Amino acid sequence: MSGNSGAAEEGSVRAGRRTVRIHRPRKVLFPGSGRWPELTKADLVEHYRSVARYMLPELKGRPLMLERHPDGLDGPRFMQKNIPGNYPDWARRAEMAKKGGTVTHPVCDDTATLVHLADQASITFHRWLSQVDRPDFPDRLVFDLDPTEDDFEPVRAAALLLHELLDELSLPAVPMTTGSKGLHVIVRLDRRTAFDEVRAFAMDVARVLAARDPDRLTTEQRTDARGGRLYLDVQRNAYAQTAVAPFSVRPREGAPVATPVSWDQVKDPAVTARRWTVGDVLEQARTRPWSDVPTRGRSLTPARRHLDALL
Repeated sequence: MSGNSGAAEEGSVRAGRRTVRIHRPRKVLFPGSGRWPELTKADLVEHYRSVARYMLPELKGRPLMLERHPDGLDGPRFMQKNIPGNYPDWARRAEMAKKGGTVTHPVCDDTATLVHLADQASITFHRWLSQVDRPDFPDRLVFDLDPTEDDFEPVRAAALLLHELLDELSLPAVPMTTGSKGLHVIVRLDRRTAFDEVRAFAMDVARVLAARDPDRLTTEQRTDARGGRLYLDVQRNAYAQTAVAPFSVRPREGAPVATPVSWDQVKDPAVTARRWTVGDVLEQARTRPWSDVPTRGRSLTPARRHLDALL
């Protein structure tokens, strides 16, 4: 990073065809603690610049919600849907309908935009499951496996059972650690099914799965009614709802990253929700763990017929 080597109030990063200004690159966002070194804004920017080739295909064309920590993890956090006031003219944006009006979301289609948003202390990127041109028709279906306690073993078991069921339905799926406590299982769709139908399908999949292991899994939304069982959450599958984007940093000690993994890695006891951090996720990204799953989205119509027979 170039810039003033004294006060280091500004720097710049080359990102694609643009040079993006970085404000206060030495600002500490993640304080050091124990085994974890401190991480500065320059480190955050470098993370997103380095993973851009892997992350951008998962962001392009989607409205985003940004989780920002301008003063680092020790300061206030806020979630931002509307574009920041200093959003550059060259960066894409999308005006999306909401109840009673519209919201103008950032859309990240290139490395320069990704770097600029990191400069705004956007630590985590939360993406829509649909794209701006067909916002009511998702191209991603997400099962969120998030344990009540910080224990990954129930998540691992549930994910493998879900993978088996989705295989029965001929729906290829990919897993991603969330960088927090759980795992997302993602199905790529063909954008021909509206959100309400997608969510109903996901809920029926969850019901079938919970019936196969009722002692460990539940679809009960009320926390006090779960009895310690893992909740199969499908509520993100709705218009304007978001899910953490692959390769997003999470605002936790050590800067863990939401990381695409293979199904073989899900089976590995060494893999947990926070296995990868900004320090080693690029090595994992280079293995392209989702490369054996077709990128083309699937229709839910054949799967729905098969699922109905299981209900």
